[in-house]
Amino acid sequence: MNGRGVLALVLQLGFLTVAFAGRTLVHRRRTGDSGFRWQRHDRTARVSGALFVAAVVVGTAGVTLAALSVTGLWDALAGTVMLVVGVAVFAAGCVLTLASQSAMGTSWRIGVDPNERTELVTDGPFGWARNPIFTGMVIAAVGLSLMAPTMLTLVALLLLVVAVEVQVRSVEEPYLRTAMPDWGAYARRVGRFVPRLGRIGADG
Repeated sequence: MNGRGVLALVLQLGFLTVAFAGRTLVHRRRTGDSGFRWQRHDRTARVSGALFVAAVVVGTAGVTLAALSVTGLWDALAGTVMLVVGVAVFAAGCVLTLASQSAMGTSWRIGVDPNERTELVTDGPFGWARNPIFTGMVIAAVGLSLMAPTMLTLVALLLLVVAVEVQVRSVEEPYLRTAMPDWGAYARRVGRFVPRLGRIGADG
């Protein structure tokens, strides 16, 4: 067993448990609803969902193989500095993801129901980026790739970035344009994933 790989695997599984299973349980206790929205008839939403699942499966497989590795490329790439940086980046991504989920309150959802209307959240992390949950997830995936630099974790990072882009640009933003009258002004003011970049009507 490789200690660095085991650490990466434990952190990965812990993050997935808290961010998804844990958040779902909290939301259900508060609202009586899981927060999951399945769009069986929306092909684009199904594609983005499949990409998210693939990113999780491939990433978990990558850190599992790293945990089982004893020698080889892992030891050359994952030195102490890279490990420390990876843990720090991963932790920052986790904190941003969880804080952003909490800031959404009862408006938190996974997926989109075209007929549903919720409150538009524009404060906290959403005051500097429109999709801070996804930003946090990608940052966490970067940290994981630094902790466990394998081909699979790099592929998982790429899959996650593509999934986020498809979900945000082709599923969520079209819904928000029609569902929330205030979203247009918000999108012109706040960047898509980072401050200022990706503002609708400015550079988006």
